[in-house]
Amino acid sequence: MARSKRICLAGVPQHVIQRGNNKQACFFCDKDRQLYLNKLAEYSETYKVHIHSYVLMTNHVHLLLTPQQDGATSVFMQAVGRSYVRYINSAYARTGTLWEGRFKSSLIECDRYFLAVSRYIELNPVRAGLVQQAQDYVWSSYCVNALGHSSAMLTPHQVYIALAAQPEQRCAAYQALFEQAITGPELTAIRNAVNKSWLLGSAAFTAQISRAAGEVLRRLEHGGNRRSSG
Repeated sequence: MARSKRICLAGVPQHVIQRGNNKQACFFCDKDRQLYLNKLAEYSETYKVHIHSYVLMTNHVHLLLTPQQDGATSVFMQAVGRSYVRYINSAYARTGTLWEGRFKSSLIECDRYFLAVSRYIELNPVRAGLVQQAQDYVWSSYCVNALGHSSAMLTPHQVYIALAAQPEQRCAAYQALFEQAITGPELTAIRNAVNKSWLLGSAAFTAQISRAAGEVLRRLEHGGNRRSSG
């Protein structure tokens, strides 16, 4: 079966996940994680991709980003992935693939799901039982978005900026979002969307993306959206 065409539109946020091949580790020490972040920073500037949230788990990566040019996410992820694999193969005297095929992604409706996806990403280590609180995990964007730590790599999205006028108030408002658990339906919608490359948003959002992409999309049940097969 032919691979599905990716929809990547300038200005539309995407939730991206890249997994290690066969669920195996893609990070083996902190040096690996730091180098991967360096690659994200380097190539996000090269390919004009704004990164808003991230988490580096042992065997996968989550990113919330917005491409500034149509199609930029694919070339960005390819550049990061290939450069990182070259490093890993050299550092650990290995050969072959590291990633589980193509990265997976979903387009996000800003007003409805942007902050929910950001929380979902930064709470990954908590759900996995690695830490008790998001702030205890070093390899995520939580300390930037919630605690105001500096980061040259991250670009605040307008939805995040709109939380409050001042940075301190913005961080407090973002922290407050974590006081409530992500609901079961939200978790299901976010997971289905990114794993099945559906749109994450309303029927109006689906229509908007359909017009912009020049491709008919239809809304599925349970909040998922995907291309029409007909």
